[in-house]
Amino acid sequence: MATIDLNCDMGESFGAWSVGDDEAMLDLVTTANIACGFHAGDPVVMRDTILMAKKRGVAIGAHPSFMDLYGFGRRRVSGEKPEDLEAQLIYQIAAIRGMAEALGWPITHVKTHGALGNMAAEDPDLALVCIRAVQAVDPSLTFITLPYSETMKAAQKAGLNVACEIYADRSYTDAGTLTPRSVAGAVIHDPRRSVDQVLSMVRDGFIPTTGGRKLPVEPATLCVHGDTPGAADMARALREALAAEGIAVAPFALPAARA
Repeated sequence: MATIDLNCDMGESFGAWSVGDDEAMLDLVTTANIACGFHAGDPVVMRDTILMAKKRGVAIGAHPSFMDLYGFGRRRVSGEKPEDLEAQLIYQIAAIRGMAEALGWPITHVKTHGALGNMAAEDPDLALVCIRAVQAVDPSLTFITLPYSETMKAAQKAGLNVACEIYADRSYTDAGTLTPRSVAGAVIHDPRRSVDQVLSMVRDGFIPTTGGRKLPVEPATLCVHGDTPGAADMARALREALAAEGIAVAPFALPAARA
């Protein structure tokens, strides 16, 4: 039976501010990418999200970003020294790795967040910074990234395990990149449209682009953003549609729980 992982970016609350319905999403997804404090999240949110995931058997990973709490990591940052950005990424990955180890539910992967992920997908030098940071912390971690990206090329060249990621709630350009959020229609809110796009990618093996192209893809994991309105409803619709096509939802990697 064909399988696909269903992942969600979460743990993005901070102090008194609540973002997304993580409990509802954790009942639906098989992998969680947890914010590491630089775009969202804090130690308590990280701890609670890990424990909720462990209780449900959901795999977890680090979701590091630019140091941009004010902009939720979605503002493009330039001018950072590569070695300084690498240190910031190591710091974030190591923080959640340590928390997860202490709670007996180790992380399985790293996925860059927001503007960092989008910029690294297009910039070979920035992609290398991200890959070096993962290798510095734990080269056995899987790197989740977009197809047709510089990060995928760099991760594969470095010998990292790579999970090709597709999105249920974002449209794609003809180059295979995510449509910028500043463009109308970049975020998909209609569950039916989301289901159609996902089946094209998972069942039929191609990404439908805004320009009408069909780009070949072999996805390992499918993302629904936890902060998108109606995310839980979209995830439920996706699971039902995938099941109807005989496609099972299962994590691409799962740690062994420890006491």
